[in-house]
Amino acid sequence: MSLARRILLALAAPVLAFVVAGAVASLVLLISGDDVGGFWSVMFSMPRHRNIVSILNTTAVLYLSGVAAAIGFRMNLFNIGVEGQYRLAAFAAGAFAGAAWLPGWLNTIAAIVVAMVVGALWAAVAGLLRVTRGVSEVISTIMLNAIAGSLVTYLLAKVALTTGNSRNTRPIPEGSRVGTVKLFSDSPTEVYGLSLVAIVVGVGFWVLLNRTRFGFDLRASGASESAAVASGVDVRKMVVAAMLLSGAVAGLVGLPSMFSDSYSYGSAFQTGLGFTGIAVALLGRNNPVGIAFGALIFAFLSEQATLLNILAGVSPDIVDVTQGVIVLAVVVAYEIVRRYRVRLEQAQVAGELAGQRRTPLLTEERN
Repeated sequence: MSLARRILLALAAPVLAFVVAGAVASLVLLISGDDVGGFWSVMFSMPRHRNIVSILNTTAVLYLSGVAAAIGFRMNLFNIGVEGQYRLAAFAAGAFAGAAWLPGWLNTIAAIVVAMVVGALWAAVAGLLRVTRGVSEVISTIMLNAIAGSLVTYLLAKVALTTGNSRNTRPIPEGSRVGTVKLFSDSPTEVYGLSLVAIVVGVGFWVLLNRTRFGFDLRASGASESAAVASGVDVRKMVVAAMLLSGAVAGLVGLPSMFSDSYSYGSAFQTGLGFTGIAVALLGRNNPVGIAFGALIFAFLSEQATLLNILAGVSPDIVDVTQGVIVLAVVVAYEIVRRYRVRLEQAQVAGELAGQRRTPLLTEERN
C-alpha cells in the first residue's frame, strides 16, 4: 500500500466522524427550531486572544487526562477512574502544598510527587482487584470514582477553610506557586506554567511506547495476552504497572490550574475532566500525537460553546451532544476504515500471489 493511500486512510476516519457529528448537530438544531447558521458561524469564528489562551490551558489539562486513559487502553485496560484519581490527587497536593512544610520550589515539587503517588495508589486498587480477584477494572474504577468523590468531600470538610459558601484548602504560599506565560499583551488570562508538563508527559509517553521494553510488553499484552505470556511477559505484573502509571499521570490533571490560578483545592474545583479525557483518548486512537489533536478539538469546542448563547441564542449543551456524537462516530468510522484497509491488503496479497503463479507458467511455456 502506498504512503499516500495510508495517509488518506488515516485521515478518513476522523474526517468521517466530524462530518457525521456535524450532520447530527445540525439535525438536532433544526428539530429544536434553533439557528443552524448562527451555530456554525460561532463555531467557526476566530477565537479572541483570551479565548486562545483558555483553549491552550484546557488542551494541556485534557491532554494529561487523555494520556492517563490511553496508557490503560493500550493494554486493553479500561481505566474509567481517571476522574476519581485526579480529584483525590489534586486534593492531596493542595492540602500538602498549603501546609507549607517545605520552602519554595521544594514544596511545589513535593506536592507534584504527592499527587502522582496518590493517583497511582488509587488506580492500583483496581489493578490489584483485577489480578487477584478477577474483578473487571471497569466496575472497580467506576465504584472508586464514587468513593473518591465522597472521600474528598469528607476530608475537605475536615481541613478546609470556609469562605462564604465555598470550602478550600489552605492557600499555596506565593513562593510555591508556578507562574504563567503571557502570550498576548491584550489578554487578561495567561498560559499556566505547569501546562508545559503536558509536553513532557507526551514525549515520555511516546518514548515509553516505542523505545522501551516496558512499552513493548505493554503493547504486546494489549494486542494478545496469550502471545505475551508465551513470549515471557508477566501479564499480571503489567496490569498493575499499567494502572500505577495511568494513575500517576492522572494525578497531574488538576495541578496546572491549582498552582497557576486557584492556588488551592476547593468545592468549586473543576470536575468532569477525567471522563472527557477518555473521549479524547478514543478520538486520538491512544496515540500521543492523536491525543494532542483530540484535546485541542475538545478544548476549542468547549471554549466556543460559551459564546453560543450570547451570539447565536443557542444553548451550549448542543456542544456536549456534538462531542458525544464525535466519540461514537469515531469508533464506528475507525472500524469501517479498518475493514476497508484489510480488504485492500487482502486484494494486494491476492494479486501478488496470482502474479507469482503466472510467472512459473510463462517460464514453462517459453521452455
